[in-house]
Order: sequence, then C-alpha cells, then structure tokens
Amino acid sequence: MPKSRLYRFRRGDRLLPEATHRFPGTMSNFKILFLALWLAQLSAGLTVAATNDYFTIRVVDDQTGRGVPLVELRTMNKAAWWTDSAGIVALDEPGLMDTEVFFQVASPGYDYPRDLFDNRGLKLRPIHGGTATIQLTRRNIAERLYRITGQGVYRDSVLVGQPVPVQRPVLNAAVMGQDTVIATPYRGKIYWFWGDTDRASYPLGNFSASGATSELPGCGGLDPNRGVDLNYFTDETGFSKPMCQLRGPGAHWIEGPFIVQDEQGTERLVTRVANQTHLGAAESWDLLMFNDAKAVFEPLKHWELHDAHESAHPFCARVEGVEYCYLFPNWRVKADLKSIQDLTNYEALTCVAGDGKFSGPTTQLDRDPAGHLRYRWRAGADRLHPGRMRELIAAGKLKPGESWIDLSDFETGKRIDAGCGSVCWNDFRQRWILLSTAKTGEIWFAEADTPAGPWAYARRVLTHGDYNFYNPTQHPFFDQAGGRLIYFEGTYSDYFSAARAPTPRYDYNQLMYCLALDDPRLALPVAVYRVRETNGLEHLWLRDQVETAGAWDRIEGVAFFALPPTCPGSELVPVYVTEKNGSVLSLTPPAPDARPLFFGLPLMERERAATLAGEWEFRVAVPDGNVLKFPLQFSVQGQNIWIRDLDPGLTGSGTCRSNHLTLTLKTKDGIFVLNGWLETRTLTGTWRQLDATAKGTWSASLTDTASPERRSPSLAVLEECRRPIDGRSDYSVQGQLPAGYEPTGRELCRVWEKPGPVLVLDWQAKPIPSKSN
Repeated sequence: MPKSRLYRFRRGDRLLPEATHRFPGTMSNFKILFLALWLAQLSAGLTVAATNDYFTIRVVDDQTGRGVPLVELRTMNKAAWWTDSAGIVALDEPGLMDTEVFFQVASPGYDYPRDLFDNRGLKLRPIHGGTATIQLTRRNIAERLYRITGQGVYRDSVLVGQPVPVQRPVLNAAVMGQDTVIATPYRGKIYWFWGDTDRASYPLGNFSASGATSELPGCGGLDPNRGVDLNYFTDETGFSKPMCQLRGPGAHWIEGPFIVQDEQGTERLVTRVANQTHLGAAESWDLLMFNDAKAVFEPLKHWELHDAHESAHPFCARVEGVEYCYLFPNWRVKADLKSIQDLTNYEALTCVAGDGKFSGPTTQLDRDPAGHLRYRWRAGADRLHPGRMRELIAAGKLKPGESWIDLSDFETGKRIDAGCGSVCWNDFRQRWILLSTAKTGEIWFAEADTPAGPWAYARRVLTHGDYNFYNPTQHPFFDQAGGRLIYFEGTYSDYFSAARAPTPRYDYNQLMYCLALDDPRLALPVAVYRVRETNGLEHLWLRDQVETAGAWDRIEGVAFFALPPTCPGSELVPVYVTEKNGSVLSLTPPAPDARPLFFGLPLMERERAATLAGEWEFRVAVPDGNVLKFPLQFSVQGQNIWIRDLDPGLTGSGTCRSNHLTLTLKTKDGIFVLNGWLETRTLTGTWRQLDATAKGTWSASLTDTASPERRSPSLAVLEECRRPIDGRSDYSVQGQLPAGYEPTGRELCRVWEKPGPVLVLDWQAKPIPSKSN
C-alpha cells in the first residue's frame, strides 16, 4: 500500500488546514502533471489563505493588560460577538471586512469612553490577518479572569492560533452549561462538583450532579490566575456522568461536600443532597459518601427533611479543641463520620426559645429581661436560614437589625439584604471574610472577627448589570501571597434576572474572579469593643487586644466601628489609647513609636471653593431633544483653562475673564465652542459646532469629589465625656452619653455607628488550615 504523507503549511504561527495526499512509488506523466498543477494551485492558495485569516480583536484591562472575557462588540445592525476567556474575538464577517465598522463596546463592570452623543465604541477596519486592541477601564474591584465551564471557553483564541492554558479549550465532556460550583481538596487533588448540567446533544442533561478533578497548583495544576484544567468524570458517551447514585424522580442537588474522619481515622468525602421535584421545599434529603473506586457518591443516610436547597460552602474550625464542620456560619456539626449521620448532633446558632424548633409566625424568641435578643448554639435546633428570618420579620417577631448578620453599604449606610455566599478565614486580613450576593448580579465583600460576626459594613466588589451571578464561593486552596489574593467564582445566568437575552456560551456557566485584599477600597471599619473588667473598669479594644487579654467573655457590646491600624491613608486621623483608669483616647501618640489603636476620619471635610479648578458634571442639550451628561476636569492658571476628559477622547482649553467663559472642545466628531457664565459652583451657557449648524444650551455643576463613604450617614462624631464623681473618661457617638457622664466638648474624629442592636460572636471558633490531602 502507498504510504500516506501529511503536509502542513504554515503562515506565520497559524496552521493552515491539514491535507493528506497519497503518492505511488512510480508516477505517470499524467500524475506528474497533475501534481505540478496541484502545487501551483496550492502556491496560489497561500495567498488566498492570507485573505481568509481572521481579524483578531483583543480587549484588555487598561491597568493590567490582561484580556477581558465577556465583552460584547455590537455593530449597528445588532450583530454581536463576545470575547472569549483570553479577551479575543475572531472576526471574519462577510460584508464587514476591509470596510470601516463602528463597534459598540460593553461589558458589565468595565467602561469604554463615550463620545458627546453618549456612544461607547470605536471605528475599526477589519482586514484579513489584521489585529486591533481595545482597552477598557475596570470599575469592578474584583478582576474577571476567565470562564471555567461550558463550550467555547477559548473558542476565538483557537481560531486565531493563540496558545491557551487548558487541554480542552472548546468542549470538555460535552458540557454546555453548569449550575453552582462547590469544590474541596481531597486526597491530593481538587474535587469539583456542580448542579444541573446541560449537554450538547439534547435539551435535557444531567440532574444528579456532575464532577471533575484538577491538580493542585504547584503539584501539576495551573496557577489559578491562568485557569483550571478540569478532568470530568464521564459516562460511556463521553458526557459528564451523574455523581449521585440515588433513586427516585426529580433532580438531586448536591450541597456542601466536606471531609470527615471515619472510625479508622481515614478521611472520607461526604455531601448532603436535596431531592427536588420543583423549586422550593425539598422532597427529602440524603447524606452520601464518595466511593473512590467507582468515582460516585453513594447513599449513607436518608432524612425526611423538607428544607430548601441553599448551596452550602463548608469551612472547618476548631471549637475548644474539637474540629467542627460549619456548613453555614450558623450551622455546624462535629467533623466525624458518626456525628454527621445524626441530625440531633447538628448545632444551630439560634435566637429561638426552648428547643430551637422553628414554628413559623408563632415561633417564640429568646430575649433577656431588657428585651435584648440572645443567640446561642443549640444542638438539634432548626437553622435560621434567610427565608425563616424574613418570615419572623414579617410576623413582627424580629426587627430587621436583629439578624445574626446585618450588613450595611459602606458607602451609603443603607442596609443590604445579604443572600447566598461563602465565609472563609483569611490570613492576610487576619479575619473571617464573606462574599455574598445582594441585588441581582452583585457580590459584596465583608469581614468579621468571628464566623458569626459582627458582620456590619460591606463593599460591593462587582456587578453584572442586569444579569444574575449567584452562589459565589471562595477557593481558599487557591489563595496567594499569604491570602492577599483570593479567588472566587459563581454562576453567570439570566435566570431570576432582568437580562434581555442570554449571553451566548457564557450563560449558565461559571466565571472566575480574583480579588486583591490590599486594595484601598476594601479598607472597611472594624468593631471597637467595650470590655468591662471585674473591677468595673472599661476598655475600648479591637479584636487583637481582646484576644491577647482573653477577654471575649467580658465584651459588653460594640461601642462603634473604626478603621484598623493597618489601614492605609494619609488623610486619616490616628487615635491612640493609654490604659489609665480605663481606656483614654488621644490624638497625640503617648510614645514616639506608638501604634494607633484605630483610624477615624477628619471632623470636617474642607468645602470646595467657588472656583473653576476641579471636576464638573456637564449637561448638554442637543437638537434631537436629548441631554448628554459627561464629566470634565478643569485646571486653571490665571485666566487660562485646560480641560481633561475623565473618559479619554476629548481635549480642550479656554479662558475665563470676569466670570465669562469661552471653551473649545475637540472630539472625534468635531470642534465645539461653548460660551457661558460662572456662578457659585455652577456654569450655564450656549454651544455651537464649528463648520456645522448644530447648536444648543449647556450647564454644569461642580462635583463633590470626596469618596462616597466619607459622606455616609453612618458616620458620627466621636466625643469625649467624663464622670464628675471620679474623673473617669468615656466616649460616645452622636451625643449618646453614658449615665452619669457629661460632655467635655472635645471631639476626636468621625467613626462609624454600629448598624444594629444585636451582637453575635462565635469567638471560640478558631481557624484551622484547609485540607489539601
């Protein structure tokens, strides 16, 4: 038989399509002629191939230069492309090549400059084999890294011949979409599990959980900054197989795999599974254990429970020397195989009186004689999940601020309805950190001294516009730089959202993010506790001082919140403490090397002067009746004005004489002349376009550039007061003086009020390292 020869032809780094041709040992003249003609056509084909190459568009973060996934490029006829996980779009659109095309650019959490007509986009001329780079400004604090699951993760990168980090970049185990990830290190690998999984071959997929493994970073696995290389557990067809071996109709929703020891001291991987025939209450629950030989979960215990599924993300902690698995911060069980099978061993952090059983609107709560709510760990009690808390609030049994978790927006002071999320200990912050949902598509960051709180102030770290992003989970096994960099992911889906249409390929899949915990925007206030000694002396201490003194059981409450001494910021007010007949606060360090107890904000923000220098918000009336809004930054020297567009794309200058302004703005759409008058913090006038008939009116107002959190209604003045009987000092916020004390008139700084009346601490819970083998 003739031997096959494989010829590959390259143009640059891009492989042309492979062709296999067979040649006999002896060629006839006809065959030689045919070969010559074929080679001539192939030679001509190299030129044709060059014109058929893709136009590569790469969208990058203007700070990091990294490609940005999930960026939409849309033309005027509503054709759309989305960047892949490397931020690449491979374009080869008949009719649009080698012609000028305007692409609208949009991505949730990222901005592209807008022009005077509020269009965010740019003109490109797509040519075969050409490239273009678009820079976006990230508004999210968290950085979007890549999509993990689904088809076409690196589709466009493969099309243009760019290297990719994973082995199966376009389709892995025939998975098209996956809901809600949960992951844990187990026996030297990372085990990943998901809920409902869509397949390529039919609308109905796997509803009994999917699974995969990946190698640990440093042990053959990828750096989490680059990607996750998944090896799925598959069935005979190659599709992701069901991981939960349970009978009965409906879906089997896996929740919170965790590791416990059996009677022989061997670590076993177990999980809870909700059996669902519809959204809402479960038909029943099962406890399953992983069979390593068969690579499936098998039944261990059946429970006739009907609690709704809620995506637990367990963590481990040690309580009085005993290891516990916390399925939620307010629900735990001893981490051994025997304990987890008996529901009476599960402990709930609850404020329900008696045996802790929830009975709807008639539930009785545990309050002290003064009416203060009391939370305690109770074995066999019902967990107070968010639905039950809302039911108690609606029944008037519970006030909104009496929940064990009571989050407020750090910027606005408004209460946040915290939803599903995950809690982990973080070595860098030396606190427990929370990532939680709130409004659709938002993720919020908060931290606390114990797993149960006090959870007080939170910062939004990302948004997805109208799209949903739910069940976020941290991966502490991916932490880098001592916990300074953390990684988390969640489900990007149009379910339960106002999204106009599903995003192709990305919808119903997992997105990975990275969050740098040294970002100044994550400097959040922490609790300053009021601690009472047995002799009656009171101290104002942070967690570190309380821990050192072993005084957790002597905490009376939170006096206020302030920024920790590790917080960066040159404009902050350092407050020092001297222990003399109790805590005495001072703005003067008691010693040259003294460390502040905490930081506050200055008492008064300086009022912006009525001057042109600064940031202005412009409103321009255009002929079609619309009003354009955009910010401009003015620099002033004498009568001359220099203008900088806060979204690059506009330049200009002008003059101001006797409060009369003449400004000239240059944009890609033309040159515009503005005439106007300066009044106190406002500008008004008319505009016209040079070499055109367009004209109209405009106005502008001076923007308060102070960060939103410095204008928060949660801020209060920290005042000193003194007890006349013995001269002992104390401190209050908003004039709320302790009994027997009088104000001294001395104000120190501004601090943050405690959002709610309830203090819940789980101070006996000590973090232990995550299991990795």
